[in-house]
Amino acid sequence: MNKLLAHMLVGLGFTSVASCDSGSAGLELVDSLNPPNLILLDLNMPGMDGIEFVRKLVDLDYSGSVILVSGEDERMLHMAVNLIQAHRITVLGHLSKPVPLATMAAMVGKWRPAAAQAATVKSYGAGELGAAIAGDELVNYYQPKVAVATGAVVGVETLVRWRHPTDGLVFPDQFIGVAEEHGLIDGLTRVVLTGAMADAAAWLKLGLRLRVAINISMDNFSTVDFADFVSGAAAAAAVAPQDVILEVTESRLMLDRRAPLEVLTRLRLKRFGLSIDDFGTGHSSLTQLRDIPFDELKIDSSFVHGAWRDTTALAMYAASLGLGKQLGMEVVAEGVEDQDDWDLLRRTNCDLAQGYFIARPMPAADLAGWNTIWNERVKDLLR
Repeated sequence: MNKLLAHMLVGLGFTSVASCDSGSAGLELVDSLNPPNLILLDLNMPGMDGIEFVRKLVDLDYSGSVILVSGEDERMLHMAVNLIQAHRITVLGHLSKPVPLATMAAMVGKWRPAAAQAATVKSYGAGELGAAIAGDELVNYYQPKVAVATGAVVGVETLVRWRHPTDGLVFPDQFIGVAEEHGLIDGLTRVVLTGAMADAAAWLKLGLRLRVAINISMDNFSTVDFADFVSGAAAAAAVAPQDVILEVTESRLMLDRRAPLEVLTRLRLKRFGLSIDDFGTGHSSLTQLRDIPFDELKIDSSFVHGAWRDTTALAMYAASLGLGKQLGMEVVAEGVEDQDDWDLLRRTNCDLAQGYFIARPMPAADLAGWNTIWNERVKDLLR
């Protein structure tokens, strides 16, 4: 099998490929003067299993990427991937035996050398981010949400970007964590929310009434005046509370639940929508659904994209969809990236869809033009 995989890699254009018959031989190569940048790792090797091999990779400070190859079932592969990622080793994915050439090509096509990956990621300090928030450098992008049954565009999710004066457009994964760690998230969220209200009002003048969703950190709920701020921002822009959805992701455990529960309850009493985001991941749980009056449930993309061929993901998707419907909630499937994902949602009667198959996030000014194009395209999707 190893020699076959090596032959496939050579055929795909890799010029330096080594095949090792055991884990110990592979570790010797990793510990050499010319270590590999990409390892195709079989979980079931003679003398050493793949999990033990990974632990030894960590001891050797391996900085490359890994692709798992195994005949184990999907759940075992997912668990192995999660373990390797917990060791901070990049996992491009997993391949089931026998490995089709096209699947191999798609997987290795994601790979870049570690140096190239590091060059693309830049960290930012709290001072620089604070100046950006105060200096009007943040801009909102919007990703549409559509009704699966009719294709109608019913809303958008607000996704913040940073127009950095020298680095260009910076994505939120490079600065949201900084904002949360350094007490900047409340100011950032208020800028994003105010901008979203202004854009919603502008779309309404064009005849587009859209429910606008804004991501809210649990840290925003630490001050009880947040509900009044949201209500005031919507009123100032003449946007109805029913057209505003606050998407809550509990990325960090709440030490004191009193203030967040008070703010969330007041927002629902004011008729703002509440959505539990990334359901099934992090700290989102059945307890949150019981304790907080959410009216929308967003199924995480890891349970949506490719679920039609992944029995574990499909079971999680179906359970989340069924739970949301039983609780009378509107259910949104995130991560809809291709026709197969869309068809799954159609077969299972999911309420709303969001993902690259429908549209990538876009500036506010582009939404009206995209809407016209989508209305033509969706006719074919509903046949």
